[in-house]
Amino acid sequence: MVTLERLRAGHAEALLSFERENREYFARTVPDRGDAYFTGFTDRHRALLAEQAAGTCHFHVVLDADGHLVGRVNLVDVVDGTAELGYRVGERAAGRGVATAAVGLVCEAAATAYGLRALTAVTTLDNTASRAVLRRCGFTEADPLTVDGRPALLHRRALLP
Repeated sequence: MVTLERLRAGHAEALLSFERENREYFARTVPDRGDAYFTGFTDRHRALLAEQAAGTCHFHVVLDADGHLVGRVNLVDVVDGTAELGYRVGERAAGRGVATAAVGLVCEAAATAYGLRALTAVTTLDNTASRAVLRRCGFTEADPLTVDGRPALLHRRALLP
């Protein structure tokens, strides 16, 4: 069982630790955040909270049954009832249904708490695990595109109120 918590200032230390611990793991399938992300983390975290307060993004941490931060799931670029979904689950929690559960929870929150009507997500073609999560959560593959020179797909999902 996992739960989502809306990002808050008190998550900073655990979130930074999570990102550091999983940096190499994430870099295998998505572009690395770069050293500046880690050295400027405090300012970045404050900026995310400001975006969230403005309503342009909704950031969440994913907690396991013991309350440990095992992932994050975000809705960014909220405009006209739509947003882009992004998520990552740490290596120790991968393959256990955490991403599927977290994406399902945020889709529910997107429709009910945030009043969104549709979501998009992007995955590279070689990220089969992420594509499977999106498929299980009701997204359909739509348009081909390129992400950092790699073939990718845009996924879409309509939300019910």
